[in-house]
Amino acid sequence: QVQLTESGPGLVKSSQTLSLTCTVSGGSITTSYSYWSWIRQPPGKGLEWMGAIRNDGSTYYTPSLKSHISISRDTSKNQFSLQMSSVTPEDTAVYYCNLKFTREYDHWGQGTQVTVSS
Repeated sequence: QVQLTESGPGLVKSSQTLSLTCTVSGGSITTSYSYWSWIRQPPGKGLEWMGAIRNDGSTYYTPSLKSHISISRDTSKNQFSLQMSSVTPEDTAVYYCNLKFTREYDHWGQGTQVTVSS
């Protein structure tokens, strides 16, 4: 079975860059047709898909964030990462990494709380 674990700072100051890493075990981020996403949930709000990277390295971003975020990967470490610049307190959220492989395969990490101070 695949396991995903988010890691990174729990507290970031406004205007700084947030960097989070998703470490994958039990499966490869280069597996054909795999789709690896970053998704966040601000307090009291719904889930927001931020972006994703495919098994071939192709990336996709939501238009509202694409100017501030970048998703990359390190295949040798079986990790993919999120970098978000110029953060504000509105970026405070629980951040999740996620794997979508088939209609029946949708696996989430536990999530990591990130608080942006003003």
